[in-house]
Amino acid sequence: MTTPAPALLIAGHGTRDDAGAEAFRAFVRQLGERHPQLPVAGGFIELSPPPLGEAVTELVRQGVRRFAAVPLMLVSAGHAKGDIPAALSREKERHPGVSYTYGRPLGPHPRILSVLERRLDEALGGAREDRADVTVLLVGRGSTDPDANAEVHKAARLLWEGRGYAGVETAFVSLAAPDVPGGLDRCARLGARRVVVLPYFLFTGILPDRVRRQTEDWAAAHPETEVRCADVIGPEPELLDLVMERYEEAVKGDLRMNCDACVYRIALPGFEDKVGMPQQPHFHPDDDGHHHGHHHGGHAHAH
Repeated sequence: MTTPAPALLIAGHGTRDDAGAEAFRAFVRQLGERHPQLPVAGGFIELSPPPLGEAVTELVRQGVRRFAAVPLMLVSAGHAKGDIPAALSREKERHPGVSYTYGRPLGPHPRILSVLERRLDEALGGAREDRADVTVLLVGRGSTDPDANAEVHKAARLLWEGRGYAGVETAFVSLAAPDVPGGLDRCARLGARRVVVLPYFLFTGILPDRVRRQTEDWAAAHPETEVRCADVIGPEPELLDLVMERYEEAVKGDLRMNCDACVYRIALPGFEDKVGMPQQPHFHPDDDGHHHGHHHGGHAHAH
């Protein structure tokens, strides 16, 4: 008899916004419908029901002994690094005999970037040829964790690469600078005539609403700059697929280094010719003859 595949547990931030919490719960239901053979449950770390512990209890009640937990978060901040692992180890003590693996946050995966690009196209009315005039302001949640804020900058850079926008700047809606008005000021100082504010958020909620409100206030005070606000990412097929990719990684223990956005693995805009190219050790002309391991030995590419 084959051992059943581990169940999938989705861990969310939690929000005081009822529509945002319902969007998460609907997403979990949708995942379950797409994968009827797999027990799927989801819960929040704080603020909204159901709590993560309740979701684990529900899986255990269905007879689940093993599960893979995937944080439904774009950025690895305090929740993904600390709160969720702490909550999971508490559940392990509460349910003896249950084991789990922990997946990684979604990150600026190409699937997410393609949805962000679609949101920009929608905000611009689908006019791709005008991109050279458009500066994008990608607005992240903001964190006291510098690494989490740096992840938003990484997403901004990856969104800019090969897509033809004038630039992609970064701002945050809480806890980190620059804030939305500060980010828009920066775009204007850089000479931007048209700006699209792009919320780097999965679902609707209090913070994305605040991004929109602050954008509208800034735009009203700066009529010389054309400003639009794009929609959040939302429960797109790409997001459903990416969660399953993170689940598979966690189940197989295949937690790779940053291969998501590797030009040798993934066709990124403008770099499609690099996919599958063999990796050669690099020769550095300024090397002093000693071998410092300057090659891609650690980045094992499956071709």
